[in-house]
Amino acid sequence: MSAMSEIATFATGCFWSTEASFRQVPGVLDVVVGYTGGHAEHPTYEQVCSDRTGHAEAAQVTFDPARVSYDALLDVFWTIHDPTQVNRQGPDVGSQYRSAIFFRSPEQEAAARASLSRQQATLARPIATKIEKAATFWPAEAYHQRYFERHNVACHVPQT
Repeated sequence: MSAMSEIATFATGCFWSTEASFRQVPGVLDVVVGYTGGHAEHPTYEQVCSDRTGHAEAAQVTFDPARVSYDALLDVFWTIHDPTQVNRQGPDVGSQYRSAIFFRSPEQEAAARASLSRQQATLARPIATKIEKAATFWPAEAYHQRYFERHNVACHVPQT
């Protein structure tokens, strides 16, 4: 991360489509998929899928705040998944598919909470998204990185 970049971390279910969505945003410099919010060190995909490590599949987004704001990234976050589903997105079920925003500063936390309030005002069902302090982010195995680009598939289509 250079002096001109910041990091945001989001969990929206399957990390492949999350990564692909954020890669399309002008001002996003890089996106890495991985695991965060759990208790095991260096978790593998198989361990995370066991639903016993507490990790969420997530995307770590490196962005240039002069080109795209954190608030704009939050807007993307809300549009690429159904934040009212608990521990699932479409056919993907388990706590690793939860909706979460992992903040890295008091400013990100305040922006995430304000954004959640605005979104909740537009929805009839309660939002399940958790807002949590960022923990260690463990990059996923190489075969998960840029998966959508390499295989031209997606996990699901959001139902919002």
